[in-house]
Amino acid sequence: MVVLFLIAKNGYSQELVRGDYPFQPVPFNQVKIEDQFWAPRIETNREVTIPYAFRKCEENGQFDNFAKAAGLKKGKHNGNVWDDSEVYKIIEGASYSLQQVYDSSLDVGLDSIINIISKAQEPDGYLYTARTIDPAHAPELAGPERWVQESVFSHELYDAGHLFEAAAAHFQATGKRNLLNVAIRYADLLIQDFGPGKREVAPGCAVVEMGLVKLYKITNKREYIDLAKFLIDCRGKSKEITANNLQTSGSQKHPSKEYAQNHKPLIDQDEAAGHAVRAGYFYSGVADVAALTGNAAYLSAIDKIWDNMVSKKLYLTGGIGAKHEGEAFGDDYELPNESAYNETCAAVANCLWNQRMFLLHGESKYIDVLERTLYNGFLSGVSLEGNKFFYPNPLTCKNNCQRSPWFGCFCCPCNVVRFLPSLSGYIYAQKGNNLYLNLFIGSTASMKVGNWEVKLKQETNYPWDGQVKLTLQLQKEQAFKLMIRIPGFAQNQVLPTDLYTFADNKTLNPVILNVNGKKVTYKTQNGYAVIERSWNNNDTVSFDLPMEVRRIAANPKVEADRGMEAYQRGPVVYCLEGVDNNGNALNAVVTDKNNIKYSFMPDLLKGIGTLTFKGQQVWKDEKTKEETIKDTKLMAIPYYAWAHRGESTMRVWIPEDKTGLKK
Repeated sequence: MVVLFLIAKNGYSQELVRGDYPFQPVPFNQVKIEDQFWAPRIETNREVTIPYAFRKCEENGQFDNFAKAAGLKKGKHNGNVWDDSEVYKIIEGASYSLQQVYDSSLDVGLDSIINIISKAQEPDGYLYTARTIDPAHAPELAGPERWVQESVFSHELYDAGHLFEAAAAHFQATGKRNLLNVAIRYADLLIQDFGPGKREVAPGCAVVEMGLVKLYKITNKREYIDLAKFLIDCRGKSKEITANNLQTSGSQKHPSKEYAQNHKPLIDQDEAAGHAVRAGYFYSGVADVAALTGNAAYLSAIDKIWDNMVSKKLYLTGGIGAKHEGEAFGDDYELPNESAYNETCAAVANCLWNQRMFLLHGESKYIDVLERTLYNGFLSGVSLEGNKFFYPNPLTCKNNCQRSPWFGCFCCPCNVVRFLPSLSGYIYAQKGNNLYLNLFIGSTASMKVGNWEVKLKQETNYPWDGQVKLTLQLQKEQAFKLMIRIPGFAQNQVLPTDLYTFADNKTLNPVILNVNGKKVTYKTQNGYAVIERSWNNNDTVSFDLPMEVRRIAANPKVEADRGMEAYQRGPVVYCLEGVDNNGNALNAVVTDKNNIKYSFMPDLLKGIGTLTFKGQQVWKDEKTKEETIKDTKLMAIPYYAWAHRGESTMRVWIPEDKTGLKK
């Protein structure tokens, strides 16, 4: 049984307010994923990861924090001041999952948790357990009063933002207002407390902007958009961070303004800077507000920031955040491999941001970046079993890196929980009578074209092969454009910049599109193949994307990757792992780059495509220091699948010859 949501019975109009993004995603609750790659992962998230995350919150006291704030239990606050947000993320993910597969016990369990959350809310709408439990002895990072540490470490608005997002997801999935009412009361308090002539402070960690937009789309209350815009405009102007009042919070130094994208007004920012997760959330919120208000200055700013990120600060895996210090972007072309941070949360934020950039501009390059991040930098963050996680996702491991069962700051597992079941909302999009196929994921979808429903069924074994078939189910003959993304890798382009290039100089034939088995000519627009015609029921469209194994070189300005190469097939980036290569991934070079064999191995790591090539490994005798070079067969696996078979070394970038083995 699938839960339907009927807005009218809850006092709202028949349609959610759409905002004014020129391009609209087909909502997650109108798409069902049915493929062999993502569907099992989403099911693992539902059956394993969501219950596991709830259990961890019970064990570590995050649920107890709400009970204590509600007066149902006694005791001190447990954990971090921002831990309320993690509970909200899990609720958000569970809500998406509930929409996909109805589970009565999960539905009842969510209502039970929401009931306690509502009781923890203070009479005026404030909801922040770190203070409410014992206001006179709140944790130091919370500050002595409401909001005074917001620009630093309190995360009050961050928690609020995730509450708003969870409430929107829960309402959309179930039609229930119990959590939505909590969110609205809190948002209304923010309107009272923040604004011109009131409290003027930039959020220390963005998210509230996106959350306010989601509440606006449900309630049509304009003040929520106004507040989101106000908080964006506080950047670079905050009265609470000055050279004269820098504080310390225990042993933690007050963060720099750049850390929280507060170093200058948004419209003056032109590069991706500071904490990568906060940045991705912030730029996503800016895109939302820009779309709803038509703010050209906002658009110009995030366009420039995106160009800087994709041309100078993006890892081959789609990861962002080069530095452990500040979990931050590095300088231009600063992309170290072993010390790369690439937080899993940053990968989620990068996907959120790129989806919104597509919705603004309708160009395939944004989905190319989203897809790269999705299959590599994000997916590596969770184990195949769904109960172990990476926080950083490096591209080289010399010290036997392993996923962890949980973290003291457990934002990454909770982001996995909420992002995976929302993936169905990223596959298709629409602008008027133009239907967009963005991601190649087996699925069914329904949407309106004019006054009539159109259903699409997508069948594919992507990313292991490039064959895709679409079947249309129509109520009547209809004329519309079908826009099919031709991914960059099918056009000899790694990224829409020169940060990475294909080094093998292969010539690819144009993608052939067939309608009802017959080849059709098409034009391209913004990276999409355009088929415009009158469609009939059961019409089919089929095509085969080139899935060549490609060798990649980085821009010479990326010092860490000079003299190195990486391998990719379709959207999947590959790596060497020691367990497959005589126990050491760090001493190998590929000697025959023109004869690389691809094989699908259904019994390895739940089914993966592997690459094998001739190579050499350099072995050093620790006593004599003499080196021995041995011919060998090397095997590479998808980057997302490493670290599942015990401790092992790993590398994505492989030296072109043995002189590069010291990197």
